[in-house]
Amino acid sequence: MNRSEQDELKYTENMIYTNFSNYSAWHNRSVLLSTLLEKKAEGFLSKENVLPEEYEFIHQAIFTDPDDQSGWFYHLWLLDQTVKVDSPLLVTSWPAHGSDVLLVVDRFHKVCGLSPFTTLHSDSGSFPMVLYFNQSVEGVSSSTVTVESGSNKSEDIIWKPLSVNNSQAAQVWVAHLTFPTSELNSSVEVSVGHSEGITSTRGFQYSYPSKFSFKVHVQPIERDSSQGSVAESVLWREENFKVYEARSDESIPIVFFDQLRIRNDPEPTASNWRAEALAKEIECFRELLSLMDCKIGKLTLARLLMAYDAMSSCANKLVHSEEVLELYSDLMKLDPSHYQYYKDEHCLVLLQEMISNRESLLKHCFQYTDPVSSTIHNPICLRLNNLSLSRMGAFEKLLWVQILDLSHNELQSIEGLEAMQLLSCLSLRNNKLRSFTALDPLRKLKSLRVLDISYNQIGEHSIDTTRYLCSSPLSHSVGSEWNKDETVISDGALIDYWEAFFIFKELNLKQLDIAGNAIADEKFKSILVKVMPTLKRLDGELLG
Repeated sequence: MNRSEQDELKYTENMIYTNFSNYSAWHNRSVLLSTLLEKKAEGFLSKENVLPEEYEFIHQAIFTDPDDQSGWFYHLWLLDQTVKVDSPLLVTSWPAHGSDVLLVVDRFHKVCGLSPFTTLHSDSGSFPMVLYFNQSVEGVSSSTVTVESGSNKSEDIIWKPLSVNNSQAAQVWVAHLTFPTSELNSSVEVSVGHSEGITSTRGFQYSYPSKFSFKVHVQPIERDSSQGSVAESVLWREENFKVYEARSDESIPIVFFDQLRIRNDPEPTASNWRAEALAKEIECFRELLSLMDCKIGKLTLARLLMAYDAMSSCANKLVHSEEVLELYSDLMKLDPSHYQYYKDEHCLVLLQEMISNRESLLKHCFQYTDPVSSTIHNPICLRLNNLSLSRMGAFEKLLWVQILDLSHNELQSIEGLEAMQLLSCLSLRNNKLRSFTALDPLRKLKSLRVLDISYNQIGEHSIDTTRYLCSSPLSHSVGSEWNKDETVISDGALIDYWEAFFIFKELNLKQLDIAGNAIADEKFKSILVKVMPTLKRLDGELLG
């Protein structure tokens, strides 16, 4: 029988009223609504008119039988439709809008007036510029992103996607700007999406052109051979880190992100109805939880509260974070079978809370000092150690970080870390990393010089379930990367350690700590020395 989509939608309604537990009817309803909204069929021109009625409809099922999961799945779909923006948006960038970057270049003068948050060192006079979108996009190029700067011409700038699987679509894109010492002060203006071409993986165009600008001050310096330009060796000891005391008038990264958050919503009312819908749902589920102790109700409320905070005008202020953290803590006790999921979500909220305002961020900002070896400048180290973190996130707010301490946590993955293009020193000591494939994002960090992955679980597990997510000599994704003739280790060793080879051959490390992992025997260490000719220290010992 050939029925219209509207008739099919009415049929799902009848089936659901007959039986609220009809999973197929709920699923089919979501598919039909998606199609009708996409077509802008009569009566389905906008989500604003359709979704509020669907919320009222689903409440009947949820409040009739809160233990029936069929309706909850549909509610989750409605929430996704409410908060999801089809067109891609630029969320953050580095350098941030309105920031002043001090670029230290080895040359003539004595350095002065350094700000540890915005000071970068570069022997070549270049640094990465990063664009962070709200979803994966393709088409970022000199045609769709223009850069106005004296020494940098848009047509010469090459944009690359930060994708670990060699895809041409990515949420984060990077290009490098170069500033010669002859140009001590430069203004840079970046325009994104003023020409068509940036699209999401679902085919939606970047519809809201945006601009941001920053200044670059080049500081040539003179140093003797006893000084390092940046930290090429780090002692991750408590006595080497001192809490950074920022001046009251000093700009810190959280201020930059307040300025940078580019909200190009051409229809303010579009955000208003979304916020109103979320507020009504929050009130509804608080009422439900006042009547009964419902696991999925707690989870839904936590999601609603975080979505509401993210949509608020001051997205850096998480008004409901404490309530959300308490909800996830309760869920870890109530539903131990899904403990790890709740723990991961709890960690993401905790991270957002810690770095979303000046006071909380500064509690985790330390300045690294080493009385033995002097360096020209010591950037801020963000210390997120000893927090029981099982998952990392909020990378869009961490693009400024050059030294990161994630030691003594419970991380099994560092997915997303590739966005932190300024990162030069990283400690992952005492985590739960099980394999080298978990380190795949490090391949994109071209500034990384110091890495501590000691005392993890690498080599303990005979079966690595993530092994084939990493490029191998047999995978098509390697393509032109793989050139057997260029390898400096034997075929046997390459077969045994190819995951490590493909991770470390991309890096220019000066210092590596790997002790305390099952794989870290003398044979493996000798292979690392061959793969990384730049390496100067291995497990604290100087290499000859």
